[in-house]
Amino acid sequence: MAIGKLKTVVLDAPDIARLSAFYSELAGWTQRYADYEWVTMTTGDGWRIGLQSAPNHVPPQWPDASHPQQAHLDLRVPDLAAGTQKAVELGAELVRRNERWNTLTDPAGHPFDLCLAEKNETTLMGVMLDSPDAKLLSTFYSGLLGKPVTYEGDGVAMIGEDGDQPVMFQQIENYQAPRWPDPAYPQQFHFDVTVDEVEAAEQGVLALGATRLDGEGENWRVYADPAGKPFCLLWGAD
Repeated sequence: MAIGKLKTVVLDAPDIARLSAFYSELAGWTQRYADYEWVTMTTGDGWRIGLQSAPNHVPPQWPDASHPQQAHLDLRVPDLAAGTQKAVELGAELVRRNERWNTLTDPAGHPFDLCLAEKNETTLMGVMLDSPDAKLLSTFYSGLLGKPVTYEGDGVAMIGEDGDQPVMFQQIENYQAPRWPDPAYPQQFHFDVTVDEVEAAEQGVLALGATRLDGEGENWRVYADPAGKPFCLLWGAD
């Protein structure tokens, strides 16, 4: 049984309007809401992406472990060379080429992968979380989101199925956890998870290994997963 449902994958950025324009042009995402602190976007394949204003944002410097990425997005593209060129023209930076995928950074410095999938349009394949223990973190999010562990390998794991918002995990040597809200150790990404009743949900996530953090509002509370990554439980939200 799921404790909650993944509502939004949230990226921090110093200029959310620019980042919204970037992903709209690159991946065809649609902006549904925007103010000076928050942008909501939706993808053609069912994901909801939030862009959260972070004026003191410290960008990752991948692959430098002292300035870690914490998470990244994997995007499918039908033509790797053309997709990469388009991303660079829109303001991305190419940081590594591979035979079947390229790694770039978006205008906020978040790394993302463009993965070759000839028979697909540009779609969001999934989100990958860095972790000191991929199996442990996949077990935690499987319990939180009610998605089964569908793959385990050497230092990698996945919950959920392709096409149903899978979350992937990769084991990182010398992993450095966020220390939210300390901007020197930024979260970079976080999940918003909707729940029916927060007190029962809190008991559930604490039993799975989460930690309550000092952050809450009228309908949200902040926690850290076993790898130290913040996530929010939301209730009574649209």
